[in-house]
Amino acid sequence: MKKIKVGIIGVGQIGKNHLETYKNIPGVEIVAIADVNEEECKRVSKIHNIPYIYTDFRKLLKRGDIDAIDVCLHNNFHMPVTVASLESGKHVYCEKPMAGSYRDAFTMLKTARDNKLKLSIQLAGIFLDETKAAKVLIDKEHLGKIYHARSTGYRRRGRPFLDAGGSKNFVSKKYAGGGALFDMGVYHISALLYLMGNPEVSSISGKTYREIDVDSARKKQSGYDVEELGLGFVKFNKNITMDIIESWAIHLNVFEGSSIVGNRGGIRLQPFGFYRNLGDFELNSTADMYMLNRRWHSFNKNADAYDNSQQHWIAALQGRVKLLPTAELALNTMLISEGIYISDKLGREVTADEVIKKSKSTAVRL
Repeated sequence: MKKIKVGIIGVGQIGKNHLETYKNIPGVEIVAIADVNEEECKRVSKIHNIPYIYTDFRKLLKRGDIDAIDVCLHNNFHMPVTVASLESGKHVYCEKPMAGSYRDAFTMLKTARDNKLKLSIQLAGIFLDETKAAKVLIDKEHLGKIYHARSTGYRRRGRPFLDAGGSKNFVSKKYAGGGALFDMGVYHISALLYLMGNPEVSSISGKTYREIDVDSARKKQSGYDVEELGLGFVKFNKNITMDIIESWAIHLNVFEGSSIVGNRGGIRLQPFGFYRNLGDFELNSTADMYMLNRRWHSFNKNADAYDNSQQHWIAALQGRVKLLPTAELALNTMLISEGIYISDKLGREVTADEVIKKSKSTAVRL
């Protein structure tokens, strides 16, 4: 198995999670890490036996012994660091969302294509057993013609820093670009886009809210200015639609899971269910995800390459599997999310072309 040598930029909460995941992926060597916090960089390097550390990521990029870069920074840092990494000749794996705006995300994908390098975005929802099971049923045409999807994400009281753990930068437009839609919605929207074949967006309408009380000291400290609730309705070409509700905080109990429907059947992702009407029968089916996963790993070559997003990226770099179009899916997700923000600001439905034209860079350079 080809060894992939990786450099990680950012060793905060997310970077540490990535390091733990790499421990269980054969063929990965973490050569170097970079972070502006030198003391934390030193501490993390000792824990994981990483030989080289940098406080300037540009120096890390000059190394000739690194194949790929893993970007673990806040959203508005993604584009400048990803572009610099790609231009240095290295493949890139980047945390979600792809960037803080559609324009920046588009720049990332264009740079990867121009340099003929692989760019993958951390879209964990695609690699869940439920999504993989749904993909099998869809590919075998058990849903027939797909025409609608519902994207849902729920936290009752889970705004980062304000209600739970996490950096204050998660709730600041300056660093994060957005709130619930960028933090959680990206997982649910992108998974449905994947199952729908990543259809072309025609128009978007949406509304966002920031209404629930928050501790005044934490609000002032963080500069909290992103949405806690995002709502949207998307029209795609070929008469396909999607509705969206994504909550960081709301006075309700748990939402139903995301779903996708066609003219022959429908699927709810969590908890997994397959539904169809057959004559007078209304058939509701569940599936044993544990046994399904066990069979995949027993009989399907390279099944491990789809266990999680990082493992898939490494397998693609090793040449074991073709890289799933996570960057393209993430870009379409950015278009939808930013479309919701622009629609809310203008008070009307907006076309995809309008969003593309109105999108501005929100990048913050290190």
